[in-house]
Amino acid sequence: MDDSFQHLERLADELDARGLLARVVRTQSGRAFVRVINPNATTLTENVTCRAQATPAYYWWSWGERMHKADDPAGAATKVARVLAAVSE
Repeated sequence: MDDSFQHLERLADELDARGLLARVVRTQSGRAFVRVINPNATTLTENVTCRAQATPAYYWWSWGERMHKADDPAGAATKVARVLAAVSE
């Protein structure tokens, strides 16, 4: 298992702990990402990737912006939770 996949699994665990629905998905090409859904507002979703071949490894937003260092999945999960929060939350 590659480092990117392990980073993504740790992020998914942190997101689950915050009440979001998160799972690691691997595409047919082998590329993996975390699919995140706010269960209280299912239109609020995000796909987070990880680039572990760079040093340090980073999580990336779906729009291609670097988000957070991959060695801090809790910090990254906090950012994702903030972005996916419904107005009433």
